[in-house]
Amino acid sequence: MLSELSIVNPGVMHSVTQEIQGFSRNCLKKQVTRVTTVTGRHLLERRSDGGEVEQIEELDQGSGCGFVEDKSLDLHVGVVRPFLLLASQDAAHDIDTLQRYKVSHVLNVAYGVSNLFSDQLVYKTLQILDLPDTNITSYLEECSAFIDQAREQEGVVLVHCNAGVSRSSSIVIGYLMLREGLSFDDAYSQVKLARPSVRPNAGFYQQLQSYQP
Repeated sequence: MLSELSIVNPGVMHSVTQEIQGFSRNCLKKQVTRVTTVTGRHLLERRSDGGEVEQIEELDQGSGCGFVEDKSLDLHVGVVRPFLLLASQDAAHDIDTLQRYKVSHVLNVAYGVSNLFSDQLVYKTLQILDLPDTNITSYLEECSAFIDQAREQEGVVLVHCNAGVSRSSSIVIGYLMLREGLSFDDAYSQVKLARPSVRPNAGFYQQLQSYQP
């Protein structure tokens, strides 16, 4: 049995060979890739015709977090009670905000955050770590006594940590439980209503749920 043979026109074969030989790799568009690293750096990679990286250019420094960093100030103040406010360190460092809310006392429960207006306001500082295994309830009595002091002096106390999310909110929730006899759910709801961004870390949340003043 004879196999079928394909016959290629020699003229066509010559034309294809010339086209391949005349094709320059320089005609290829070099590949450029924008890369965002896990640390947030933005790089521009240029690859050679062979696919090898021949140049890396850093477009910007990045936030170092792997996500877009929000650098806007958080000046929102949650009014939990007329004498009890909750906010971030941004509000605590903004004199216009403090004066607008008639703040006279500041309870700083952040770590490494300075008190800028000690000549004008009464401060109490407790450097609390925002870690789940930190015993947040052990600070409630001392913090509540300072809040009571501000209230007795007809003042207004601002409680803050860094972001006004975990530590300071936990202290305020604990205060409502300790001084007003609220359940955890009621205290948490009222504080979250005043400042929707609050979110005690998992350890603080569990401690406050089990807290019995």
